[in-house]
Amino acid sequence: MAIEVKLDLMLVKRKMRLNELSERVGISVTNLSLLKTGRVKGIRFNTLEAICRELECQPADLLEYLPDYI
Repeated sequence: MAIEVKLDLMLVKRKMRLNELSERVGISVTNLSLLKTGRVKGIRFNTLEAICRELECQPADLLEYLPDYI
């Protein structure tokens, strides 16, 4: 996939566990885990907004575009 999800890196930087983020955002641990491992096809803007709010970050801190030719 050309989009890399860096949720695990932000969780480490913020010293937060996936369970805690799940409770704060109101998204199941399973869905966050799927996002964290890059096994999702998309993310809703309101979900991205909630994650960014709780992790005090920007969407670019969570998502990175990697061209296929690299």
